[in-house]
Amino acid sequence: QVQLVESGGGLVQAGGSLRLSCTASGRTFSNYAMGWFRQAPGKEREFVCGISLIGSSTYYADSVKGRFTISRDNAKNTVYLQMNSLKPEDTAVYYCAASPGYSTYRPRDAQRYDYWGQGTQVTVSP
Repeated sequence: QVQLVESGGGLVQAGGSLRLSCTASGRTFSNYAMGWFRQAPGKEREFVCGISLIGSSTYYADSVKGRFTISRDNAKNTVYLQMNSLKPEDTAVYYCAASPGYSTYRPRDAQRYDYWGQGTQVTVSP
């Protein structure tokens, strides 16, 4: 089992920044690729970004490319999501998720992630 706990969400004005953190416990963090997903009210969950086991590869949804940055610190068992130039359409609950490293990492496929955090709310006001 892997337990994931997100933090760092909140209310911010459009154009502002937030940094989300997701800290893992339970198993070896570096054995998992990590991803961030989000879900807005009335919408389906969508992929935001992903990062490989040691952080050598990153993947982004087109909607956040150039504004969001994913990174990880395996020594701290933590993955980060730096969000800049936030827009009202970024408002959602953000979830981190862990995908086991023994299988091919498909960052955009939510079914490939075995463990999910409880989510943290991000609200961007106009």
